[in-house]
Amino acid sequence: MSRFLRVLTAIAFSFSLIVLPAFGQEAQDLTKPAQKPNKEAKRKMRQVYKELGEAYKHWLDEDVVYIIAPEERTAFLQLSTNEEREQFIEQFWLRRSSNPDLPDNDFKEEHYRRIAYANEHYASGIPGWKTDRGRMYIIWGPADEVDSHPSGGTYDRPMEEGGGTTSTYPWEKWRYRYLQDIGENIELEFVDPTGSGEYHLTMDPSEKDALLHVPGAGLSQLESMGMASKTDRFTRSDGTNLPKTMGGTPASMDEFNRLELFAKVQRPPQVKFKDLEAIVTSRIVRDQVRFNWRPDFLKVTSESVLVPISIQIPNSQLSFTNKEGVHSATLNIFGRVSSLTGRVVQTFEDAVSRDFPDSLFQQSVKLSSIYQKAIPLRPGLYRLDLVIKDVQSGNVGVVNSRLVVPRYEDEKLEASSLILADGNKLEHVPSKQIGTGQFVIGSTKVVPRLEGDFNTGEKLGIYLQLYNLKVDEKTHKASATVQYLVKKGDQDVMQFKETSDEMKQTGDQMTIERLLPLATLVPGKYTLHINATDQVANQTISRTADFTVKAAPEARAAANSAPGR
Repeated sequence: MSRFLRVLTAIAFSFSLIVLPAFGQEAQDLTKPAQKPNKEAKRKMRQVYKELGEAYKHWLDEDVVYIIAPEERTAFLQLSTNEEREQFIEQFWLRRSSNPDLPDNDFKEEHYRRIAYANEHYASGIPGWKTDRGRMYIIWGPADEVDSHPSGGTYDRPMEEGGGTTSTYPWEKWRYRYLQDIGENIELEFVDPTGSGEYHLTMDPSEKDALLHVPGAGLSQLESMGMASKTDRFTRSDGTNLPKTMGGTPASMDEFNRLELFAKVQRPPQVKFKDLEAIVTSRIVRDQVRFNWRPDFLKVTSESVLVPISIQIPNSQLSFTNKEGVHSATLNIFGRVSSLTGRVVQTFEDAVSRDFPDSLFQQSVKLSSIYQKAIPLRPGLYRLDLVIKDVQSGNVGVVNSRLVVPRYEDEKLEASSLILADGNKLEHVPSKQIGTGQFVIGSTKVVPRLEGDFNTGEKLGIYLQLYNLKVDEKTHKASATVQYLVKKGDQDVMQFKETSDEMKQTGDQMTIERLLPLATLVPGKYTLHINATDQVANQTISRTADFTVKAAPEARAAANSAPGR
């Protein structure tokens, strides 16, 4: 098929989402708005939904439930074959990409990162993506400002809320400087009146007032001066229980504006239709650059897994040019994930540069450079092709391998890959970098050690996620115990444990981030065993990883200062 026909086909498919014709039916006039399905069409759609495979149901009801437009959902349920559904899903993401010309779909990657972040930070007896905070985060991303009060406490009301002092339940206020199609300076307030950790979006600023129903307590300015009665709060007709104010109220407090905002922020974001182009790639078969690689697997939903693919290249494999005392090398990295039938699922391509000053070049050449690309994939069996080209020499390294993405079930205790990371770089990132950039998982930077080599002067970084912890019906909290065991052959050399309460993680998902000092270990090969037990469900899951401890080199401090590590 020619390039022109491919583009024409893609554009035609995109426009079919507007007019919503069923495949095989006569298309409607593009100048007319899409008609709502009649009773017969709705009946057929319900029947199609019942017959959908679990993967498509999860995609529709979980993965994209907050961002799919009603017209798109209707169009999806009018499709009759899995091939059409796969094409729809592919075009769904392409239409939202900021640049469909690129192989990476930035919107899709960011969307699944947001789901993972919501599950990790907003779980409260239900998965984080189902909560109000999770929903807003997935739709609109991180707020520009967050005013968080996780324990409630004393609250001085602003004058537009009546002034005075009261006590509050746990609450948060998110501020967005601008939201597309909504406006500027948008504030969203979430309240946890039960103290269970489940915040809900509210239109009533007085809902966080813990003394609202206590006579004579938490009085406003007018109430404390005897110029108003607290009972007046319960006779308001604007949907709030705010006290009377001394002056006017801002437009954002108007009841109709609040209702409009409440409705708008929960709608799927608008989508612009864009032209699409096919991307043609060629296969390279030479193998002149040796490198290590490894995939890790982290659950996003039951039908979506985040797969960070890490690539580590010894700097000695690179060709450097010396210009004005700076040694420089450049790598081109290309990756492609395809199904067993040959359909390309994901591609990525990056240029990586390494620059070392003359004084550190000899030390830096003994080290390695590491690169990572995280891609969302459905559970299943794939083919992974990795190609690395050294720009200076033209040397190429190739890996062609099978990639098995595990399926995480919803009803039993599950765990991500156990990642042994560089302890010096296992750290939380600033709020603006959450979920973005290389090596960032949620709010933590995790740089894996692919070769598993550490020295006695370092700390071993441990990163692991636990999923589907059962929440106790009485306490509304999960309870888990994590046992750590380091073995040298058959000998136990280090052992300790910790609980979810000690880690202050009581949701259905738990993240383990630990630094393990290695100073007491003699050089040699070790195995780390982690056994996690869900005390409520009485389920246990284990993960293991091998690592090697070496003697600390005398010049470690100088080598660590080299860029490109």
